[in-house]
Amino acid sequence: MEQQPAKKAHGPKSKSGKLVLCIILTILIGLVYFYVALPPINPQSGDFYVFIAVLCIVFVVTSILTSGMDLIRDGSGPKDYLRFIKSRCLPAGILLLVLIAIGIVGTLISLPIFRAGAYRDLLTVEDGNFTTDIAEISFNEIPTLDESSAEYLSDRQMGTLSDMVSQFEYSFDSTQINYQGRPVRVAPIAYADLFKWFTNRGTGLPAYVTVDMVTQEATVVRLEEGMKYSFSEPLNRNIERHLRFNYPTFIFGTPQFEIDEEGRPYWIAPRIVKTIGLFGGDDIQGAVLVDAITGECTYYELANIPSWVDNVFTPELIMEQYDYHGTLVNGFINSIFGQRDVTITTSGSNYIALNDDVYMYTGVTSANADQSNLGFLLSNQRTKETKFYSAPGATEAAAMSSAEGVVQDLKYTATFPLLLNIANEPTYFIPLKDATNLVKSYAMVNVAQYQVVATGSTVSACEQEYIKLLNNKGITTPNETPRTEVSGVISDIRSAVMEGNSYYFIQLEGDPTYYAISAAQNPLAVILNVGDQVTIQHTPAIDGETSSILDGSTITLDGAAQPAPSPIVTPAPQEETGTGEASPSPAPAE
Repeated sequence: MEQQPAKKAHGPKSKSGKLVLCIILTILIGLVYFYVALPPINPQSGDFYVFIAVLCIVFVVTSILTSGMDLIRDGSGPKDYLRFIKSRCLPAGILLLVLIAIGIVGTLISLPIFRAGAYRDLLTVEDGNFTTDIAEISFNEIPTLDESSAEYLSDRQMGTLSDMVSQFEYSFDSTQINYQGRPVRVAPIAYADLFKWFTNRGTGLPAYVTVDMVTQEATVVRLEEGMKYSFSEPLNRNIERHLRFNYPTFIFGTPQFEIDEEGRPYWIAPRIVKTIGLFGGDDIQGAVLVDAITGECTYYELANIPSWVDNVFTPELIMEQYDYHGTLVNGFINSIFGQRDVTITTSGSNYIALNDDVYMYTGVTSANADQSNLGFLLSNQRTKETKFYSAPGATEAAAMSSAEGVVQDLKYTATFPLLLNIANEPTYFIPLKDATNLVKSYAMVNVAQYQVVATGSTVSACEQEYIKLLNNKGITTPNETPRTEVSGVISDIRSAVMEGNSYYFIQLEGDPTYYAISAAQNPLAVILNVGDQVTIQHTPAIDGETSSILDGSTITLDGAAQPAPSPIVTPAPQEETGTGEASPSPAPAE
């Protein structure tokens, strides 16, 4: 019996069948690519052209594998193979060349050399009044931590929660916001690994972490219902994938995690538009707010974004736009040759809470990047309202080096500074960290004379020492510095030694506040007694807050303590004992 040859498996034999197979394979691979890469379907995005190019390449490769190889196996000649390439692959190749041409032309027409004026006008910069605007900032709005220190405290706090630490971890993706009038960093937690995600995906992430940037207190805030949408979700609930599926044509910036005034978590995704040519002039047109718990998305135009949102414009975008504004002020040619009036931002930035918003701070220097600043920028990260403040002096880097030099024996490192108004003097405020990344001290450096440096273990102590230096150097006079005066009778005196110096804490009758007086600067404090009438000059309390301890600068004795009259007998004159108490009256003679 003759054995029949085994049948070979074949794909579609007709040309149309093979074409359909190529299209199906291209679509499937394209869908996988779209799911992973998430390119916006927008001709102003470079990722869109990459996506189309990938589809063209996949179609050509699958065509060769399904049809072109058959021609080679059948022994067809070169003419047949070229005819196949022309009929099947040439359209995809032409489309690929068109995409490349669009990319090249679009890039050229978007270059600053051709559109210098448009790039210069991306950012509107107004001149600010330093003493008026910056004087409004009180110390309860000044962040005393930098980002890395806040992340360290958050991670350490997360590690103290035994019920969470085995399943979740700190995300190290914090955002600085203004929460209920306080500067706060907030970040979600994340699944510890893929298996922990699989176990907990039904309930979501149960908490987020906040750090008060003034008090340095880290708190894990537990939620009644877990967050289902985050960066740690690997599938459809990944925040970037969720945004792309809901808004396939939008070009998004990196979503930022925030909480509203009630503590509900949201993701803020700024919508980027190209305003110059095809690919140039990045700006923000609006933002999508995503409820991190439910995934509900709401798009707002820029003018309608809720006031509690603090992060729409990133510091990087604002600094990039100012660099265009500063370098192209007199045209593109001048930005390369001559560089008249050309200015750029310095290499770092920081944040400050002001008027219920978060403002980005950075310095402005000349194009030759010397060791001096011309001033600084404050820019609202929600509205992009930007002001330039003229404050010539040292750069932030020079101020940081100067501050580190004062505490070099302690080996503290300086964080990027903020610019404050202290006694109407532009002043760098610099937290100083130890080797464990914790803030241990603070420094204030005069911008105009960066060798004038004061340090202190608290913000108010640092300010007090700094003001004394300003007075001693003749930069300011005592009557220019902010002081508040109080007079009264001493009701309590306590003492303590801090950093090797003796301090006396004096309380006046009817006043719950203690005033800290340095014995080294006010020797009179050593001999004061309860009952003495004194006048104390001290730093003002923070606006809207009651302080239990204020720093006193000077104290004067207005009257010595008088013996208290007895309610039973009229006391005879008696001598003071020097201990703050009167010696007892002699008993009446029998």
